[in-house]
Amino acid sequence: MIDVTILYCPDGSVSSSIAPLEVFYAAGSNWNLCVSSNREPRFSITTVSVDGQQVVGGSGVRVVPDKPLFAVERTDLVLIPSGGTDVDVLIEKNAAVIPWLRELHARGALVAGVCTGVAILAEAGLLDEHRATTHWAAGDAYRKRYPKVDWQPQLCVTEDRGMICGGGVYASIDLALYLVEKLCGRDVALGCAKSLVVQMPRTYQTGFGVLPFGREHADDAIRRGEDWLHNHFPDDIDLDQLAEDLALSSRTFLRRFTAATGKTPLAYLQRLRTEAAKRMLEDDRMTIQEVSLAVGYEDVAFFRDLFKRHAGLLPGAYRERYGRSVRPSAA
Repeated sequence: MIDVTILYCPDGSVSSSIAPLEVFYAAGSNWNLCVSSNREPRFSITTVSVDGQQVVGGSGVRVVPDKPLFAVERTDLVLIPSGGTDVDVLIEKNAAVIPWLRELHARGALVAGVCTGVAILAEAGLLDEHRATTHWAAGDAYRKRYPKVDWQPQLCVTEDRGMICGGGVYASIDLALYLVEKLCGRDVALGCAKSLVVQMPRTYQTGFGVLPFGREHADDAIRRGEDWLHNHFPDDIDLDQLAEDLALSSRTFLRRFTAATGKTPLAYLQRLRTEAAKRMLEDDRMTIQEVSLAVGYEDVAFFRDLFKRHAGLLPGAYRERYGRSVRPSAA
């Protein structure tokens, strides 16, 4: 069982706490019940507030936590929800959360934040030199207030060295499902999503995106290259031109990119396109030819071969197994 601690914030969106709670509760349970299989709960959930007392959300909804936050000394994952639109008030009312969050992180907890609640992570200094997202409308203000953070408000979900962030309020569902997939595997996450009748995680708040992947590294130029590829992967991409734009020779770009990410730039791009294609195939809205074109391949035969090499299945077989109209073979 994975221990999750969810904070209730006054004045915020209660749903950004409750929706992840429901997702974590459903993981390993709801889908199993739907298909008459044994329940295998994956998460143990604790809710907290600063003082252990009931919290009134911005809409007037009242929620009662399990305990005060100081009663939780260890957890595997802590989630900070939306906390209202006034950042100064948010920080003032949750001042006690900041040292508590630092301590939990120091003890190895994953830390996740949603919407304006991400400001608490930033105020604690946990997002310095990390990629992070928040509600798209707060992006400019947060850049000014927390200039050490690499803000990516176009993204719905970001993960960087143990810090996981979600965009707007209902990105809390995307964030929770992303965490279920990360911690429990894709089949559990798919079953969870299907039982709740929600889509698997989006990652971009604008347009179509793919789940972030890769490994931690400190090469800033290559991180910029990764960001550019994430934003432009469907385009006709000239990797030599990308190297030049990063002020690197093609040979240096290849060497540093491979060292930093574990993949060549071409393999990384192919992986991006394959992951995007998976999401499209799961939604059952596009033909395979349309998916191929949407991720950057005019040659459908090449796309089929590439997809099988990366996903282990041809696109049609992948859709049959994971499409939204078909139950996953394992949950």
